[in-house]
Amino acid sequence: MFQPLNTKDHSRDSAGLTYVYPVVSRRAGGVSVGVNLNPNNACNWHCVYCQVPNLQRGSAPLVDMVLLEQELSGFLHELRHGRFMAEQVPPVARQLVDVAISGNGEPTSAREFPQVIALIARVLEAAGLDNTVKTRLITNGSLISRDYVREGLNLLHAQGGEVWFKVDGGTAQAYSRINGVEITPESVALRLTECAALCTTWVQTCMFAMDGQPPSEAELVAYLNVLKRAGTQNLKGVLLYGLARPSMQLEAGRLAPLSAVNLEEIVVRIRGLGLTVQVSP
Repeated sequence: MFQPLNTKDHSRDSAGLTYVYPVVSRRAGGVSVGVNLNPNNACNWHCVYCQVPNLQRGSAPLVDMVLLEQELSGFLHELRHGRFMAEQVPPVARQLVDVAISGNGEPTSAREFPQVIALIARVLEAAGLDNTVKTRLITNGSLISRDYVREGLNLLHAQGGEVWFKVDGGTAQAYSRINGVEITPESVALRLTECAALCTTWVQTCMFAMDGQPPSEAELVAYLNVLKRAGTQNLKGVLLYGLARPSMQLEAGRLAPLSAVNLEEIVVRIRGLGLTVQVSP
């Protein structure tokens, strides 16, 4: 039995499948068919706002490519010819907008990543959706230097897809506090530059208050500097969003949404760099 969809619930088991799950995406603007390559809930980052329960450190397990193709083909058929859209999706969102490689961890940790990109292209073409449904990768960008990841990004670019690259701060302290990793702003900017050179890339940023405090002026300036280092002319824009769904991490009680005023102030600063900004409060 399918579960009704809404923007506040991105449950990975809403369709009862291993790899494929539908969501109503605020940022994509309709039904997004997710491909979860991390059903083991393992990620190399630990973001404090993550909605994945029982999140653990690690990588994606081996992908059952046959099962993935069966699930994706079957669910796309259900969306187009079954009752799912009419019965489970709010009227305003009854359009299929993308296939998003995302899920319960960093998807590019799956060694089969380029094969998955090719599989999605094949399934969309067979369904006659290759010219209307975009493929998107949602990633923290940490594995961009791996050859198989770069191969997958080249394939994604060839099929007109795009990357949503996570950047939630601009200092080593922010990345440690928010994303649970020890990295530098210079390394983030470099990876973002490399990604944008391989495939159309949006920056995806979550902004929120932590321990009652919104991002400081110094933190915001550092974040903007990362975007500038990466080359704003190389980026498609910024997808800025707030806390629409509750975190499932131990830090959840320390987090709170920003006010509309705070969020708009950040939007103005990003647009000041000449970047397009799409906002999902």
